[in-house]
Amino acid sequence: MKAIRIAKTGGPDVLTLQDVKIPEPGPGDVLVRAAAIGVNFIDTYHRSGLYKLTLPSGIGTEAAGTVEAIGEAVTNFVVGDRVAYCTAPIGAYAQAHVVPAAKLVKLPAEINFETAAAGLLKGLTVQYLLKQTFAVEAGQTILFHSAAGGVGLIAGQWAKHLGVKVIGTVGSDAKIALAEAHGYDMVLNLAQDDWVARVREATGGVPVVYDSVGKDTFEGSLDCLHPRGLMVSFGNSSGAVSPFSPALLSQKGSLYLTRPTLFHYAATPEALQAMADDLFAVIAAGAVKIAVNQTFALTDARKAHAALQSRQTTGATILIP
Repeated sequence: MKAIRIAKTGGPDVLTLQDVKIPEPGPGDVLVRAAAIGVNFIDTYHRSGLYKLTLPSGIGTEAAGTVEAIGEAVTNFVVGDRVAYCTAPIGAYAQAHVVPAAKLVKLPAEINFETAAAGLLKGLTVQYLLKQTFAVEAGQTILFHSAAGGVGLIAGQWAKHLGVKVIGTVGSDAKIALAEAHGYDMVLNLAQDDWVARVREATGGVPVVYDSVGKDTFEGSLDCLHPRGLMVSFGNSSGAVSPFSPALLSQKGSLYLTRPTLFHYAATPEALQAMADDLFAVIAAGAVKIAVNQTFALTDARKAHAALQSRQTTGATILIP
């Protein structure tokens, strides 16, 4: 089978297409034949070395497809089941991948493979951000960075569905209309607007900021919070946040800071499936639409990474094996 592998860290050119043996599932594992593969910003972190991998390695964490074989002791899946995953061991950029059964979710009939591969990781991220890390309530106004990204487009729609007003930020004027079409009440251009002042003027301070940009927006995000507000730092697209003294949080209003990850929210098969079912329900109801705006062949994984990292993409990006 074909699979993308990396032998060293670096730019998109380190992604290599190789012929590898189809793996066999061990006890508790399932072999999934991929129909669509999700491309996420965390993949660029793995490829660049920001998040360490043992090399050589596969890459990718998300895909959807069909169960092709099962290992011993697997009782909740059978050959032919439609499934998806996004918290499995690295290696999704392949025509087939062995996944622990505990990391798989079953797909309802109304969710196609492309939607699942494009939306599972991003959608589960939004689920825990909006409903668990800080449980938003109708009538609140929140700030969500990267509003035109894959996570941001889902967040705007889901927040609107929950009755929440959302201020979003984007990297260019070209993305403003897209964010507005996905539920955002106000969209600010980070490169041009005095976004901190605009947020403060509009709200007097928000109860929560969701920030996946990192270094470039971190301190400004703190300044957008009202006293005792929560800063949710969940990504580093502009680079890692510089070290700082915890005293900064008290100086800016006795603020709270959290750095959540999906793995801790979806720590059990039951929690993972429940979160996925919540996501699939809002998709099936039409409240959240997954925008698959870029599709590449598996053989063009380098092009997909180059487009993602240069911020040329909107919505979700998938690979087709």
